Amino acid sequence: MQTYLVEKTDDSITLGFKDANLTLITPLMKALDTDDAVELVRYIDTHPELDDRKLFVKVRSGDPAEAVERASQSVADYYASIKE
Repeated sequence: MQTYLVEKTDDSITLGFKDANLTLITPLMKALDTDDAVELVRYIDTHPELDDRKLFVKVRSGDPAEAVERASQSVADYYASIKE
C-alpha cells in the first residue's frame, strides 16, 4: 500500500491510499476521531477500480498533518503492544 498527499490546506488534509483496504484506514479513522483537535474525519471511496481510496481530515486547531501523525503513532503503538 502506498500513501500520498492529495491536498493540504491550513485546516485540512486529504490523503490517498493506493491498493488499500480498510484494515489500516478504519483504526486510523478511529484514532483521529478521538483527537480533540480534529473536527471532521471522512473516508472517501468511489469506484474501486478507477480511483484510490481517500481520507479527509479537518482540524479545529493545529496542523492537520500532525493530527494524522499522532493518530498513526497511536495505531502503531496499539499494534506493537498486542504483539508483545
